Amino acid sequence: QVQLVESGGGLVQAGGSLRLSCAASGVTFSTYAMGWFRQAQGKEREFVACISGNGGNIYYAGSGKGRFTISRDSAKSTVYLQMNSLKPEDTAVYFCARARTSYLATRYYASSQYSYWGPGTQVTVSS
Repeated sequence: QVQLVESGGGLVQAGGSLRLSCAASGVTFSTYAMGWFRQAQGKEREFVACISGNGGNIYYAGSGKGRFTISRDSAKSTVYLQMNSLKPEDTAVYFCARARTSYLATRYYASSQYSYWGPGTQVTVSS
């Protein structure tokens, strides 16, 4: 059974940094692309970043480009999201997700491309 568990969220001041982790189990980790999404209160879930199974392809949403870095460690079956220069508008529940394929599909930003989701971790950025 595939399980994804996020950690690393918390309360941080604007301009600060956080590193989110997502530990995967029950899956051959390197076989699948992974993604991060977020959902702010009262808003729809939105794409943040994704990385292919071999780590060779990465995409970011415009909101995080230049501030967020996604990476993966196959030995630890973990995907990370380093978030720097955080802004109050980054406040949301952050979810990691396992894609349906090892490569990043054309619509890599769509929730439908991901088949398993973690429960999420809250990130709150104060002004």
